Amino acid sequence: MTTGIPPLDILLEKGLYIFAIDGSRYLIAASVTFVLVCMLRRTVLTVRKIQKREATAADMRREVAQSAQSVFVYMIGACFLIWGREEGIFYDVFGVSFGIGVDLLILAAIIIAHDAYFYWAHRLMHHPRLFRHFHRAHHRSITPTPWAAYSFAMPEAAAMFLFVPLWLFFVPTPGWVMVVWLNFQIIRNAMGHAGFEFFPRWWLDTPLTRWINTTVHHDLHHNGGFNSNFGLYFTWWDKWMGTEHPRYHEKFREVTGRTQANAAMASSEVTASRP
Repeated sequence: MTTGIPPLDILLEKGLYIFAIDGSRYLIAASVTFVLVCMLRRTVLTVRKIQKREATAADMRREVAQSAQSVFVYMIGACFLIWGREEGIFYDVFGVSFGIGVDLLILAAIIIAHDAYFYWAHRLMHHPRLFRHFHRAHHRSITPTPWAAYSFAMPEAAAMFLFVPLWLFFVPTPGWVMVVWLNFQIIRNAMGHAGFEFFPRWWLDTPLTRWINTTVHHDLHHNGGFNSNFGLYFTWWDKWMGTEHPRYHEKFREVTGRTQANAAMASSEVTASRP
């Protein structure tokens, strides 16, 4: 059953609300992660900061501005989803549930599917013919901060959003599952760009956790590993496709093995070597 509501009417009626909701998700996830990093850097864990370089205020302003334009793209996309749902193109997420067990399986499936989509879309955007138009804006963040979670050019934001209509075209998904996934996605994205390693040193030493992405993994992609580490939540695709940075494990252990004593020693050596 179609309603015949024009997409422009949906945009005018719901666009501002959608922009506010999605913008709030970004601001909450990025700001909480940013404040958490600032607090941890006042403790003995300050040595967990991955890069010596500090992001500037100009870097963060750019990341916020680019994230705002991404939220605008997502607003347009969400209105398209509403129109498509009314036209019967996409599955209706409201009032849908298959029981908690099946719903949780769908949640796991959407996370795994999104990770695969992200890996291949991300890797494709590194192609020389596409990089300038899609992904160069994001890579201006050499030392990323949590504000870079949505810091995309508009074509990249559209490419990232495309996963949602593709998923909802094929899979009837409960609304609560979509909400949990959307919040999981932005939190993990903010963590991946935090520039600070949260996970414990043993994380890569056990099969229960070593396949889950870390901040070091994505930080290497921004600084020193341009053609490696394309994954989002997991390291599977990078391992399978041979695109994991060869020094990832070494770098993770170096960052998580730092102490204030050896950090101070390294700093004094740098100072002493200056003329």
